[in-house]
Amino acid sequence: MIEIFESLKQHSDALTVIFTAVVTLSTVVYAILTGILVSETRKMREVQTEPKIHITLESFDFAIHIIRLNIQNIGFGPASNLTFQPSVIAGGESAEKLLTEFTESNFFKTGLRHFGPGQNVYSTYTQTTQDFEGKSASVLSFKVEYKSATGKKYSDEIIIDMSEIKGRYQLGKPNLYAIANSLEKLQKDVSHIVSGFKRVKADVYSSDDRKEEREERERWYEAQRQESENS
Repeated sequence: MIEIFESLKQHSDALTVIFTAVVTLSTVVYAILTGILVSETRKMREVQTEPKIHITLESFDFAIHIIRLNIQNIGFGPASNLTFQPSVIAGGESAEKLLTEFTESNFFKTGLRHFGPGQNVYSTYTQTTQDFEGKSASVLSFKVEYKSATGKKYSDEIIIDMSEIKGRYQLGKPNLYAIANSLEKLQKDVSHIVSGFKRVKADVYSSDDRKEEREERERWYEAQRQESENS
């Protein structure tokens, strides 16, 4: 035991250096991990206040050939001072006409002062039954600029490729649309009946009618029984 203490005493300087190195390394690792944690926390807080503008093509449920743009804030934070810079990438005259149709909505010119999370607005629509080949060959660009609640500026370019509409089809009517039509027809029928515009055709069946029918049925049974006995 004495020899061990003597050995430790002789190598005390080396042990001190090793211990100091271990402590220093641990401090550095801890500082790195703390820095990573702070960075991740900052990113999470930024995501919670970060807006994200999304533009997609959308068709009506009841008419797949009628298409419009759906502009939506899919982020968790509100966007402010949202502006649009639409332009044509490809498609020539058909694309120019298509862009004019889409951007007839006034907010494309004035912008949106406030655009909350989950909020969406629609452009004016176009019908692909008119100049389908020209419209489906069009490629449009929408450059958007906006700010977050913290004042951070964002700038994105969203490409709308109209060739995505090729090959789309729809079988039958959507269930909700069919139900809405049925309810509307039912409401009209009830309204006509209540207002007297149409009258309900009904055959009145009294107790005397039921009695006569019962007696006639009994006579028929009796006639069948007698006929069976005679045969």
